[in-house]
Amino acid sequence: MWRHSIRPRPGWKDKVVEQGLVFPMTDMPDGSERPYWNESAWYEVTMDEVLHLERVTEELYQMCKHAASVMVTRFSDDQLGLASGTLSLVQQSLKREDLSVYARFDLAWSGVEPKMLEINGDTPTGLLESAVIQWNWLEDVFPDADQWNSVHDRLVKWWTERRTAGAFPGNEAHFFNSGSETTGEEAMTVAYLRDTAAMAGLATYGHEIEDLGWESAQRAFVDWGGRKIRTAFKLYPWEDMLDDEFGKYILAGVEREPVQWIEPIWKTMLSTKAILPVLWELYPDHPNLLPAYLGSPGDLLEWVAKPLHGREGSNIRIHTIAEPVDHIQSGPYDTDTMVYQEWYPLPSYEGNRAVIGSWVVDGVAAGMMVRESDGPITDYYARFVPHAIGTEARPDAETIQSWLNE
Repeated sequence: MWRHSIRPRPGWKDKVVEQGLVFPMTDMPDGSERPYWNESAWYEVTMDEVLHLERVTEELYQMCKHAASVMVTRFSDDQLGLASGTLSLVQQSLKREDLSVYARFDLAWSGVEPKMLEINGDTPTGLLESAVIQWNWLEDVFPDADQWNSVHDRLVKWWTERRTAGAFPGNEAHFFNSGSETTGEEAMTVAYLRDTAAMAGLATYGHEIEDLGWESAQRAFVDWGGRKIRTAFKLYPWEDMLDDEFGKYILAGVEREPVQWIEPIWKTMLSTKAILPVLWELYPDHPNLLPAYLGSPGDLLEWVAKPLHGREGSNIRIHTIAEPVDHIQSGPYDTDTMVYQEWYPLPSYEGNRAVIGSWVVDGVAAGMMVRESDGPITDYYARFVPHAIGTEARPDAETIQSWLNE
């Protein structure tokens, strides 16, 4: 993978805003702002590299599903910081094979074997930027080139196939984001998911999760208009949802017809960092995993400590031999129980530390995004940089369709 500097498109900020990106710039702690969408550079990958990343991504995803089935028998709710009764529901969800649509791996890749840093299987963001904004950038800048990006087509395909199979009662779905998230990231991501469902022919309803209501007579969740909720996509962590006022109804199993939540509750296992030591135990010395332990660094000399439910790099602690003082990132998460993963520095491209986000849709590797940071942690201030497959001509529509049908 190579990083190239390039002149941004004239009016790029207006373009990406028109395409749905609500925060093209990031407000910095010193009061300045800098591009979140950074098209002053782009990353070049080869087709061989893409094929390798695809294979690794799909293998890791199958390994994570296996790990999830082990975790429900290995841990208690308390050990994972989950509400009492959660793991029982997770076990039932796994047994039913509840519908799941997408996930994102974060990979450190120095050109040989990608290393899995973590997986976000419950509330992945960066989706619109990956699926739409960087594809439109490619159309403008390299109109004949290709990109590893079938995210949008695979999302629409997923909704379409399930709708056709009768998976969504009433051919409708609700979409929830939290009103407490003020950057617009969650609302934007949910709106995009809603668009893909509408393209598949579903009737859709968008709300904030705070508008969720409970109708005692029907023993059902309802939206703010009193409409019964049957299928719902939510960009709201399960661990928070089950701690909320209405979570007790889910835990108690009192719904007459339980809501089909997307992502399903079994994805909590693919969201907690506790999956990292389980993977290492199940697949020791796997080339795409890093040694990891729960509660202590074990035999690791250099490590990264991560909170069980941390996001955006918050509350991470990095311990290396070279540095006399640990690097500690502040944040709001509970640090009583930490997962310790072997320290694996991100590759630096002219001082930009790059991490790959590798997308999975319906279990299939679907594309990638690159985020850059100035420091060793990919945090809230990381920048999204587009990519293209160098020297690779764009396939025709027939070829693309054959890939989607595989």
